Amino acid sequence: MNRYLVAAAAGILGGVVLSTQVAAPLLAQEQDANQSVYEQLDLFGDVFERIRSQYVTEVEPRQLIEAAINGMLNSLDPHSSYLPPDDYEDMRVQTRGAFGGLGIEITQQDGYVRVITPIDDTPAAHAGVQPGDVLTHVDGVSLLGLTLPEAVDLMRGPVGSEIVVTILREGVAEPFDLSIIRDTIRIQAVRGRVEGNIVVLRVSTFNEQTYDNLESELREGIEQIGGIDNLQGVVLDLRNNPGGLLVQAIRVSDAFLETGEIVSTRGRDGSDGERHNATPGDLIDGRPMVVLINGGSASASEIVAGALQDHRRAVVVGERSFGKGSVQSLIPLRGDGAMRLTTALYYTPSGRSIQALGVAPDIVAHQPPVADTAAAAPEDDTPRPPRSESSLRGAFQNGTITDDERRQMEEEERAAEEVSRLRSEDYQLAYALDILRGLSVMNGQ
Repeated sequence: MNRYLVAAAAGILGGVVLSTQVAAPLLAQEQDANQSVYEQLDLFGDVFERIRSQYVTEVEPRQLIEAAINGMLNSLDPHSSYLPPDDYEDMRVQTRGAFGGLGIEITQQDGYVRVITPIDDTPAAHAGVQPGDVLTHVDGVSLLGLTLPEAVDLMRGPVGSEIVVTILREGVAEPFDLSIIRDTIRIQAVRGRVEGNIVVLRVSTFNEQTYDNLESELREGIEQIGGIDNLQGVVLDLRNNPGGLLVQAIRVSDAFLETGEIVSTRGRDGSDGERHNATPGDLIDGRPMVVLINGGSASASEIVAGALQDHRRAVVVGERSFGKGSVQSLIPLRGDGAMRLTTALYYTPSGRSIQALGVAPDIVAHQPPVADTAAAAPEDDTPRPPRSESSLRGAFQNGTITDDERRQMEEEERAAEEVSRLRSEDYQLAYALDILRGLSVMNGQ
């Protein structure tokens, strides 16, 4: 009995010694780390006081602190930043769908301010700003080295005032200036139109109005073609859509899905992950869909494209999307400001992260540049009627078709001519319409 007690006591003593030998270095490391943090904070205080007391001109302490906070957040990734009270309020206004400015979505890469996309029907879009443009100067002031909020501040100004931005564009040898007149930006998130028996839904952003706008525009389009039984399909145009609210991306995806995962988010702690699933109900009862994307499609628009693609609910056409697969949380701070902090990455239903990769289209279709066809055409190149069997002298005319069949043929010819016209204006959309017509034939619709 005594032997066992001694052995047990030795085991306990050994355990105490071992735990002490392991725990002591760990505690020392933690203390050293904390000491290093405190030393760095002391260093920050020293620099702050030196600037405040010895800098060549007097500096507002509040500005110094805000710049330090913003610099810390900007060092993490292009999408984390500090929002002073005015900027925080502007962001909340933007998500409601109306704000003042140029109508341009920008990001920062390697110190350069790059355009994600101009927003439809805004001063930036009308002036010719394009996705991928690099903004080098605003009214002659260089943007290099400025933080993203500082660059945005330079672009702000009274509605109706002029701003000159200097642009560096791929394929253009020299930087050039664009003059833009600031305006109040009122965004209609979704615009619908009918092409034949196909409804085209152009989604320009994901704000608080997006799903409601989409449902309304879709309903009007279906009514215009005489009911859902006549609907051949839907084109969801997400080109140059910079994204927006995650909840709206989920609702738009859910509008066309009956079941399954839409998107999942995973943060630093695995337990923080969330999954968002579709609910029963498809607004178009399973009719075919095409989703259009390009390099200006980012964030929330990529969530929608990825979800519909993974569920094989839609054919994705166009060009690889922007590749913003991170989630930013807006965290209110004291003093009425806020912190926009990247807290998670999102994943498509198949588990794909699109961060820095984007969504690859099922069918690649590059939008050709608009050419001056009148200038390019030869002087003697006059339009000629299409050559066909019926245009040949002496050809037999088909007398076996009924009047109804003839009218149907004429309608189909007019639709084909309309697509031919559209192809010169918007090749990707015409491609999408052709795909939907082919799917409708295959499905017997």
